Order: sequence, then structure tokens, then C-alpha cells
Amino acid sequence: LMKGIEKADSFNFNPHKWLLVNFDCSAMWLKEPRWIVDAFNVDPLYLKHDQQGSAPDYRHWQIPLGRRFRSLKLWFVLRLYGIENLQKFIRKHIELAHFFEKLCEEDDRFEVVEEVLMGLVCFRLKGDNDINEALLRRINGRGKIHLVPSKIDDTYFLRFAICSRFSEENDIKESWEEIQASANDVLA
Repeated sequence: LMKGIEKADSFNFNPHKWLLVNFDCSAMWLKEPRWIVDAFNVDPLYLKHDQQGSAPDYRHWQIPLGRRFRSLKLWFVLRLYGIENLQKFIRKHIELAHFFEKLCEEDDRFEVVEEVLMGLVCFRLKGDNDINEALLRRINGRGKIHLVPSKIDDTYFLRFAICSRFSEENDIKESWEEIQASANDVLA
């Protein structure tokens, strides 16, 4: 997963998506923070102060001059859950993703598009893009689950993301049954 990370000059992720932090919270690492400061720097005379340069001035890291204290909610999650429990939570979601992957592979009508590494399974009905677009419309139209599509090299597929803290194996089974029922309708 981290192969090639040494070539990155920045990294951004959203703890509100998988680290039990409520919306919105993004974390960013920059090899050279100066790049973003140079891009967003706003230093009119009325904002100058004696302590300039002694610590990072985060108003220069984005368009708005002020920042909400989003890091506090991330800090609380880390303190309350701890690294071990967060790892356990994420590993459970990865196991559930592999469970969904197995369900896809057991049904000859479906294929998994990419290797499952996290809590996301990219899958599709075997066949052309049109049938997969119809499948997505049918799934979302039934109103039980909601999926979103993506495309790689003109191959259209559906994304099954496991990210709810309440997700259990039974939820994955119910979602799969909904997908299969929608596929039955589309292929009929």
C-alpha cells in the first residue's frame, strides 16, 4: 500500500470517511509546506503581527483566513479509541470487503475489477458498460442501497464502499441480495 510513497510531495486523507471522525475533517501532509503557503499567502498590513514566522500560520494554508479547530475532534477519537481499536475497526471493514468480493466471485455473472486492498470493492456485471449503467440505475432506483460508479480505461464499474461503523456481515449479505435482485431484473 505504501509502495512509492517516498515519491509523494503531499498526502491528503479524510478521517471523516474511515477514522470515526464526524464530517468534515481532512488531514494533510506536505513535504514542502512553503508551497501551499506561497499559493495562499495573504499578508496585508492590517494582518501583520509581531509573531509572524515564529510558528505556522494556518491562514496561509487555504483560501479562508480562519480555520475551524477540526483537529480537536480527530484528537478525541485517537484518545478515546486508541490506535489498536482503530486498527481493529479498519481491519474488520477490510474483512467485510473481502467477504463481498467472495460473493461477487461466486456469481458467474459478476467480476471484480481491481484488487481489494481496503474497504472498497469495484465490481461489474460481465458484459458491456450499458448493462452496468442499467444495473446501477436499477440498484439506486430500488432505494434500499446506494452505489456510485467509476470508470478506468473506458470500463464502467460500480463501487461498493464499506465505511459505516455499524456495518456487519449481515448488512453485506443484504446488500448483495439487493444487487443480485437488481441484476436479475436487468438481465431478464
